[in-house]
Amino acid sequence: MTARIDEGLWAWKQRDNNTAMIALQQATPRATPDAPITLAYFGSSAFRITTPAGLSLMIDPWRNPPRGGADWYLFDFPPERVNIGLSTHAHFDHDALHVLSADVILDRLIGHYAFADVAVTGIADKHVRDSSHAMHDWAERARRLAGVRTDPPDNWRSFDNTLLLIETAGLRILHWGDNRPDPPDAVWARLGRIDIALLPIDGSQHVLSHAQADAIAARLGARIVVPHHYGIEDLTTPGSTLLPPDTWMATRAQRRWLRSDSILLRPSEVRAQDGLALCFGAHVAFDTAARRAARIGA
Repeated sequence: MTARIDEGLWAWKQRDNNTAMIALQQATPRATPDAPITLAYFGSSAFRITTPAGLSLMIDPWRNPPRGGADWYLFDFPPERVNIGLSTHAHFDHDALHVLSADVILDRLIGHYAFADVAVTGIADKHVRDSSHAMHDWAERARRLAGVRTDPPDNWRSFDNTLLLIETAGLRILHWGDNRPDPPDAVWARLGRIDIALLPIDGSQHVLSHAQADAIAARLGARIVVPHHYGIEDLTTPGSTLLPPDTWMATRAQRRWLRSDSILLRPSEVRAQDGLALCFGAHVAFDTAARRAARIGA
């Protein structure tokens, strides 16, 4: 498969620069007891994490399918300014790093990256390849209709996945991406206990079944579980087949629906939880009406 020579990232067009990163690079890290992080939700599987030092990380910004004709989103991802952009895998609903103005881009990181008051570990594994539990068996369709190889070890690149472990403020935050529910024991050993697990959970069970999500949360010992990869009426189209996570949320003994698009989380408060389900619902951290108008006017 060949690419056009003029395709690629747009960083050369951006008017931002890395001056803030230089300042953080020169600063002496200082630990502030119980300093909070901020977790903001951007819909689909996209989250922005802001560390106590003010470093911002955006995980899995989304875009519509590049072939067109079957949009998942009603508009384009907002042009966010962040310090670090990350993607778990090469699917359109996770890989729109080119829309970010980011000082550092970590696409499908495998290994370790550390800067200022954050450390990111990318653990290589595989994407879900069995979606027979879902309302729509999209993995089977990908194999049958598009000839995509989904089964390891001979899967195509789009059926790889990197589990992203973010460590900051003494917290261990895991973005599952679309990882399979049954990685080998060596992967579980690398993950260890997780404070905040960001798991793909929706009413159609598109990625994980509800039982799989519960089993993963339990094995991780997750203090807080945050659903993502679900349908939002003002963001996703019916063609995405995604549904809200209400059914799963209703099964959780400890659950909390947030009333805003972001939350301040102190380590002491996180460690006091035991399996709390924390859901942003339809709240996203940008103006959806403005994004829709921008697309219509384009």
